[in-house]
Amino acid sequence: MSLSGTLVQALQQHGDAGHRICYIDQADRMRTRSCRLMQDHALGILGHFQRHGISHKDKLLLFLDNNEQFIDAFWACLLGGIIPVPVAVGNSDEHRFRLFRIMDRLGEARIYTRTGALQRLRVFAQDRGLGKRYTQLEGSALLSDHIEDISRPGVQHDSRPGDIAFIQFSSGSTSEPKGIILTHENLMANIDAIVRAARFSPADSTLSWMPLTHDMGLIGFHLAPLLYGMDQVIMRTELFIRRPAIWLEKASELGSTLLCSPNFGFKHYLRGIRGRSPAGLDLSRVRLIFNGAEPISADLCHRFLDQLGECRLPPESMFPVYGLAEATLAVSFPRNGDELVSIAVDRHHLGIGESIIPVTPASSDAMNLVCVGRPVSSCMVRITDDGDRELDPDRVGHIQIRGTGVSRGYLCDEDASRRVFTEDGWLRSGDLGLVHEGNLYITGRSKEIIFVHGQNYYPHDIEGVVCDATGIGHGKVAVAGVRRPGADNDEIVVFIQHRQDHDAFQPIVARVVEGVSRFTGLEVNEVVPVSRIARTTSGKVQRHVLVDNFLSGDYDAPLARLRRLSEQPLPAGGRSEIEKQLSRICSGAVPDREIGVNDSLFELGTSSLALIQIHEGIDAAFPGQVEIHELFDYPTIASLARHLARMSERGAV
Repeated sequence: MSLSGTLVQALQQHGDAGHRICYIDQADRMRTRSCRLMQDHALGILGHFQRHGISHKDKLLLFLDNNEQFIDAFWACLLGGIIPVPVAVGNSDEHRFRLFRIMDRLGEARIYTRTGALQRLRVFAQDRGLGKRYTQLEGSALLSDHIEDISRPGVQHDSRPGDIAFIQFSSGSTSEPKGIILTHENLMANIDAIVRAARFSPADSTLSWMPLTHDMGLIGFHLAPLLYGMDQVIMRTELFIRRPAIWLEKASELGSTLLCSPNFGFKHYLRGIRGRSPAGLDLSRVRLIFNGAEPISADLCHRFLDQLGECRLPPESMFPVYGLAEATLAVSFPRNGDELVSIAVDRHHLGIGESIIPVTPASSDAMNLVCVGRPVSSCMVRITDDGDRELDPDRVGHIQIRGTGVSRGYLCDEDASRRVFTEDGWLRSGDLGLVHEGNLYITGRSKEIIFVHGQNYYPHDIEGVVCDATGIGHGKVAVAGVRRPGADNDEIVVFIQHRQDHDAFQPIVARVVEGVSRFTGLEVNEVVPVSRIARTTSGKVQRHVLVDNFLSGDYDAPLARLRRLSEQPLPAGGRSEIEKQLSRICSGAVPDREIGVNDSLFELGTSSLALIQIHEGIDAAFPGQVEIHELFDYPTIASLARHLARMSERGAV
């Protein structure tokens, strides 16, 4: 089946085929609706919009955290020729600031949201001195929970392929959001390319926890299956975040064949099951797991596949893909049925125009790159130097794209639209990569490259080194390059999510500095404890937020405290009773090694078995006071003793 025309025409052609949309908002509850019923609801909501003065070509922000309401409103807009603008609700101040920035960018626009979300925006605006802007927003608002009657359908508009279907704001890699214009032609071309490259079949069924404000969630796992006549399941993102195991439990229960997740989701799932192999799951029907939206870790992919192998998850199901919002969604896919392919290259030779140097995967200089396949039919790809000249295979350069699926530019931003295109009409993706044996490999974002002593380094590569050196989970580390005014090089700043006291953080700093130096030869300038790592709603790290906060001085106080701690001499007096007790426990577990009170158990190379024995001894002496993962936060006898002493003062020990 070939897809053409407009989204509305495709819906009307294939929307009565009997396929279903299932919504999972709670673990034990699933609502199922036919595509026909969804259209009826959408027409009723369109009537509500039109009675409130919203008409063809008007822009309507969809600021909804309820998936069913979002889908109904999205299609109401499409049916009426209204231009929907999906915006993630999120939970952080950054998401709320982003909404106001988008409203500023759009100019005259209305917003469709829920009463609760509007109230939270009011409180936020009052606290941030945005009262006037909130008053304007409130005056433009329609509330989904105030709609009682959708029995009167709206009047449909006959859209054309070149008309704007919706505005897709990028997921937050920069502080100023850009509204990407997507026409019906863009969407139909890219969806058709996805269907063909992934070999969709009416027998397939999808399950996604990705937000509908994300292009993979909305286009890849709602529009594509809907217009191709497939059943789909949409899980609430917050449910996956709270209970990650439910993702594959539902996939097993429902026999889903197509799944998706960025790197973040695989990490979160594995942490959620805590090394256990889920019992009773049958994932043999899973055909593809689309893995994209952020840098792909080959090691993580293999760990995920190995962990789920006992559940009959096919090893060829991991499907690393590359795409971007300006391409509608998909740029390149691997071949169906191929197992994951990666290459190891020297991380010190990945500058623009440089030829890659293969190394063994075990080399300390190795950076593993995952194959993301070949361009889909709606998109062409070339790799260029800084002057937009095409490079030979195996050379690192800028990834540029063109084709029927590629956006014509950004809404209300002629300068950005002009800059993003080359003189010969190729769109600059902002990503770097190379073509090896005909396949595309992504090295990183050009704006996030860290430039030190004439060499380019990638944040996600250094993040992996930090995690390996410290044992800290991948989701708690972010690395960024910070260039101060007048400087020639970037400073390497490592941000680590840490909610304990600064005494416990001091040993982590030493492990980070030593680990990065040993594996990359780079000097870490600052290691910063932060309460949270800023992310988009799909889990993508927002490094610019951390850098902005760093340059604004938000972290000066904790950094000054850490410097004072590092300068303090060790106490000359006797050791505390808790220190003595901990020393005896450690000596019993590692009898052939002398462990000082300020020695890191991990830097000494203590085995996992010995660590378990140490924890068992600590738990016997101080029942229930120290979890085994806290040994990473308090890796020395001295820091752990201080932690236990503080708990004792509070009556906890």
